[in-house]
Amino acid sequence: MKAIPVPAISGAHLFEPTPHVDERGFFSRTFDKEVMRSVGIDPDGFVQDSVSRSRKGVLRGMHLRSGAGEAKLVRCSYGEVFDVVVDLRPDSPTFRNQEYFELSGQTQVSLYIPAGCAHGFQALTDPADVSYRIDREHDPAEDVTIAFDDPELAIPWPLPVTMMSERDRLAPSLAQVLGR
Repeated sequence: MKAIPVPAISGAHLFEPTPHVDERGFFSRTFDKEVMRSVGIDPDGFVQDSVSRSRKGVLRGMHLRSGAGEAKLVRCSYGEVFDVVVDLRPDSPTFRNQEYFELSGQTQVSLYIPAGCAHGFQALTDPADVSYRIDREHDPAEDVTIAFDDPELAIPWPLPVTMMSERDRLAPSLAQVLGR
C-alpha cells in the first residue's frame, strides 16, 4: 500500500493498495497502520466505522462537522462513486480548493479527508457502497450541510441527481454556512 498526497487539499491523502489478483478474484489490504503513521495520521485516532449503500444517481453531501471537525477515511468498497472534497479550513494553504475523485470497488483506494473539509459523493453505479472511518463519535448537533448545487462551488456532478435526503436538499449556501 502506498500513500499519495493530494496537492489541492493540504493534509489529504489517497491510499492505494496493492491487490493480489488470481483466478478467484482479488485480495487487498485496505488499511495499514504503519502507512498511516508514515504520513502523520494517527491510525489509533479512528473511533467509528460506518457504511452507506446508494443507488445510481444518489447524492450525499456536502457534509462537514462544526467544532473540532471530523477527519474521515473513505473508500468505495463496491461499485463506483464520484467523490468531492472542499477545503473549508480558513487557516489552510488550500482554503476553498476542491478536488474530485472516482473511487471504486475495483481499486479499493481510500481517501483521507482532514477535519474541516466538506465531503460529498454521487453514486455512479447501482449500488455503490462507501465505507467511512471517522476520528470522532458522531454528534448530529454538529452536522453542517452545504448545498450540493451552490453556484459558488460549481461542482460538476456527473449524473442527474435521482435522490437525496431532505437535509441535503434544503441545505444552505456556502456563503450562509461561512457567515458571509
